[in-house]
Amino acid sequence: MVAYGDVSCHVLRRYKPAILRWKQMAFQLAQINIGRLVAPIDDPQLADFVAQLDPINRLAEAAPGFVWRLQSDSGNATDVAYSDDAMVIVNMSVWESLAALRDYTYAPGHMQVFRERAKWFEKMDRPSYCLWWVAAGHLPTVAEGRQRLEHYQARGASPFAFWFSQSFPAPADQATYA
Repeated sequence: MVAYGDVSCHVLRRYKPAILRWKQMAFQLAQINIGRLVAPIDDPQLADFVAQLDPINRLAEAAPGFVWRLQSDSGNATDVAYSDDAMVIVNMSVWESLAALRDYTYAPGHMQVFRERAKWFEKMDRPSYCLWWVAAGHLPTVAEGRQRLEHYQARGASPFAFWFSQSFPAPADQATYA
């Protein structure tokens, strides 16, 4: 596993045009989702999942409103640590708007992979995803995402962490966002 701090410079170089777009907007939408794998990432049981990582990541990067996604030098985030449990993997991204992320999430290409998740991931007892607003130019860390997700799991939707079904508008100022 690599720590998130090890990947930020690589990501910044790769997504410089997207970062320039950040300066045009006050806030963008961050998302985190986690999953506990049913087997180690290199197990043949996960071969279909692993084979779809690059295509689904390319689909996200080409989607209108995409800004950034968490990744290591491997090109994905399967080796970025979320917790002490190596079977839990993390996905994080930033989007220009709630609508842009919703459009990507529920588009046929992503939904096809999403529908197969039970083959690769254990069913979680609590929500494994959340959204929150980030200031333009801010790259959320895994620790920040974990804090937002744990808040959402414990308290439900609020301006601090929410989901599509109970979303909150972008804050009007920095004090509201923090």
